[in-house]
Amino acid sequence: MLDKTTKDKIIKKFKTHEADTGSTEVQIAILTEEIRRLTEHLKGHKKDFSSRRGLIKKVSQRRKLLKFLQRDNPASFDNIVKKLKLKIKISAIPQELPESIEEVEGVE
Repeated sequence: MLDKTTKDKIIKKFKTHEADTGSTEVQIAILTEEIRRLTEHLKGHKKDFSSRRGLIKKVSQRRKLLKFLQRDNPASFDNIVKKLKLKIKISAIPQELPESIEEVEGVE
């Protein structure tokens, strides 16, 4: 868990407007810092399974937020991935499906 000063610094760095405290970008940045700290903790405490479970939950939540941001605002997604130096394995946005089978086969 992050202390208030660290969280305030993260919010100040990643906010999208003056009163922003909970935008997707801020949430991703906070989760990333928590994930990094939990990862360091688990390197020294290999049998701390409750912390490991919390880490997995945080990684899952961040993945969901990143998928949302990629779909909703691709420019902001690219920006935050670069700022946080994340290695992303999120699949590409699916293309629109054809409305009829004729479009796929090219038959008129």
